[in-house]
Amino acid sequence: MTTTNLTDFRFPWREGNQFRLLLNGDQFFPVMLDAIDSANTYIALNMYLMSSGVVADRFIDALQRAAQRGVSTYIILDGYGASGLHKKDRERLNHKNIHLAFYNPIRYGRWFNNFFRDHRKLLLIDGKLAFAGGVGITDDFSPADTPAQYWRETVIEIKGPCVDDWRRLFIESWPVQGSMPMLPASPQLYQDQNPGSDGAPGQLGRVTRSQATTSQEIRRSVNRHLHAAEHRIWIATAYFVPSWRMQRALRKAAQRGIDVRLLLPGEHTDHPAIRHAGRRFYYKLLLSGVRIFEYQPRFTHSKIMLCDQWSTIGSSNFDRWNLVWNLEANQEIDDEAFARSVKQLFNDDFKACEEIALKAWCERPWHRRCLEWYWGWIDALLYRFSLHWRRRQRARRRAEQQNSNQGG
Repeated sequence: MTTTNLTDFRFPWREGNQFRLLLNGDQFFPVMLDAIDSANTYIALNMYLMSSGVVADRFIDALQRAAQRGVSTYIILDGYGASGLHKKDRERLNHKNIHLAFYNPIRYGRWFNNFFRDHRKLLLIDGKLAFAGGVGITDDFSPADTPAQYWRETVIEIKGPCVDDWRRLFIESWPVQGSMPMLPASPQLYQDQNPGSDGAPGQLGRVTRSQATTSQEIRRSVNRHLHAAEHRIWIATAYFVPSWRMQRALRKAAQRGIDVRLLLPGEHTDHPAIRHAGRRFYYKLLLSGVRIFEYQPRFTHSKIMLCDQWSTIGSSNFDRWNLVWNLEANQEIDDEAFARSVKQLFNDDFKACEEIALKAWCERPWHRRCLEWYWGWIDALLYRFSLHWRRRQRARRRAEQQNSNQGG
């Protein structure tokens, strides 16, 4: 797949990176905590989910140790996603070297404005190392603390020039006006070009974002690669309520002979209603030749897409609601060797799935059909109403801007 720099993206493709997949909390949490303990100048943490518990205690302890040795720490937590972080734990983050900010705290009377959420997940160390994915700082992701039902998750470790784009994105996302984080760049990223351990050139990567109302880079990039795929489209997502355009692209790809597969949650999910709403799309997808796998052991929370040798991993689920209301960020990689690693990850997960057959799907019980119809109707109603509200808000802002210009 040929990759080009496109002017409608905030960050360009960059060469010379190193990417590493980290699977589940028993892999990524120790690596992330070690990175915090090794920080020398600053730490930037952007998390949607953070809840009090064993994992949060470990991270708060590590952040406290960093602050005590003089490391500047900036933390962005979502006002809703961090509602499970107790007051005593927030107070433990009260230190002169720790700057804590909350994105869009829930307030009564703000109606649909409360739907805007910062869904990004990022840990940045000294401008030299970054971690991104779908992780949250909760016990749900820890096999040691919830061994029976821990969430299946994937995090990507990033070294190289793309780290600086994650740094810029964090600064741009800081929700407190008048106080910008002091996060200096690391020129070393561009000087070393980070060759692989075997001496081969580093990997090609790009950071993409979604800014809810103002930028939809992730959606545009995904749609382009869906249409350009030649051999394979494999998608893993925790919540699957696709847009009409994405449904059509998946069906058309399968019809032209592309290997299209969806890896979705089975019975284990934190939002059963969303699962039921998304399952109403199964029939047409299966009829077109799309293969659908539901993960059985536990809740799969990964957000990964593989198209030939291009892949994207990050915070963004592949659903229409997610990209309308949330701040999201993904790491894209265009590299044959890395694609093989992602392919192996998928194949390992497919072994733990139940594949949905078209005949069996057509024979499913009536009560499941009712759940799909009901939650699908709720989803469609909320989505249309929210879009109508968004259009009215944009029209109001345009009118105010015109009045302001005329008055000036």
